[in-house]
Amino acid sequence: MPSNKTVVAAAMLAAVAGAVASLYVQPTVAYKLAGTELGQRALGHLLAAKAPAPPAGLRIAERGGIVPSMTLHTLDGLPTDVPQAWAGTPTLVNLWASWCAPCLKEMPDLQAFSAQHATNGMHVVGIALDDATPARAMLARLGVTYPNLMDAPGPADAGVRLGNPAGVLPYSVLVSADGRVLKTHIGPFESQRDIADWAQTRTPF
Repeated sequence: MPSNKTVVAAAMLAAVAGAVASLYVQPTVAYKLAGTELGQRALGHLLAAKAPAPPAGLRIAERGGIVPSMTLHTLDGLPTDVPQAWAGTPTLVNLWASWCAPCLKEMPDLQAFSAQHATNGMHVVGIALDDATPARAMLARLGVTYPNLMDAPGPADAGVRLGNPAGVLPYSVLVSADGRVLKTHIGPFESQRDIADWAQTRTPF
């Protein structure tokens, strides 16, 4: 017979799964749920189950695992090897696009977070799933100065390889100094405080 803790845990997971499913009919409930770590995990599982299968052989990042090696480019076309470029520094990676309104809404908060934490060992890096021209224009308009890379959107893009097969934007990944995925966040952050709380709270794999 299952223990009381097991029953409670199962009931909580069932409740979370039900609430996540409400994303399509009750967005407010889903947004509140997405603000919790348990909700984020359940949302990730739900979206991954509904996403098309990634190309055969494509390495996908998993929580606790090393980020798969990939070569991305700066907006000026210079190659950057990931995750080697982030070695030794915890990094908040934010995937976005110039046409994504929620992405643009959170970027000033990401900029403020980046400026505040640049000297204490936490970096922010954007990855634009976009063309260079609109991405560069949007960064200039928003006053974003943290580094940005880019990749062409598609079934094997950087977002998919970083654990987002459904392609939801914005999407953020917290990468440890040794290149491991600590946690992920689907959807926009609500504030700079929201970003700080998420980035500074380590959770078990």
